[in-house]
Amino acid sequence: MIPSSVRPALVVFDLDGTLLDTHTDLVESLNHTIAALSLEPVSYDDLTHLVGHGARVMIERACRLRGHLLTQEALPPLVERFIAHYAGNMPGRTEPYPGLVAAMDRLKSQGYRLAVCTNKMESLALGLLDKLDLASYFAAITGGDTFDVRKPDARHLTGTIERAGGDRSRTVMIGDSINDIAVARNAGVPSIAVPFGYSDVPVSSLDPDVIITHYDELTPELVERLLREFAAKVAV
Repeated sequence: MIPSSVRPALVVFDLDGTLLDTHTDLVESLNHTIAALSLEPVSYDDLTHLVGHGARVMIERACRLRGHLLTQEALPPLVERFIAHYAGNMPGRTEPYPGLVAAMDRLKSQGYRLAVCTNKMESLALGLLDKLDLASYFAAITGGDTFDVRKPDARHLTGTIERAGGDRSRTVMIGDSINDIAVARNAGVPSIAVPFGYSDVPVSSLDPDVIITHYDELTPELVERLLREFAAKVAV
């Protein structure tokens, strides 16, 4: 139980590869999109090199991967094609990672606030979480187009914290990739990495404060210990 004198912490999650296993639907929508250019489909093995910066960058990277020089004029209709396919098939085969819902219930029962900070478009993030009956868990859900900046810019995370009614000194960021660990570092908050997402390098090489391999490990005790240790490290 959190002491009554301590303000409950805010736990901020990345979405793709952290909260939700979205890889099948991302690959299907991306391949639907680049099929308009008669390009060879991408695979799950390609995904770690493509995701993390939103649909626009993912499409650009997929085209580059397939040796296609994409003009800026050609990009907007491809983004629209991707969004229409992805949104029209929600939730598809996307599902929460094992133990996630139980972990969020544990945190919520102890007074913690939860939020999402993703480079996915806000409307897609909201729609997907709503389809999965998870949106109500979060005090704020911000996407790559919510603000004028996106991860790893610190202002994406600090803006999310503000919308969620949180306190930066009582916030933890959880993610699966360099953008998540970097935005936490840039914002001055501790980070938890998960290794089951879409990072193209081992998450240990990103130097997160903690790595968890299953959401059974995400407990109020872990969050409080991480916040204490991070505060002590910063104070040195």
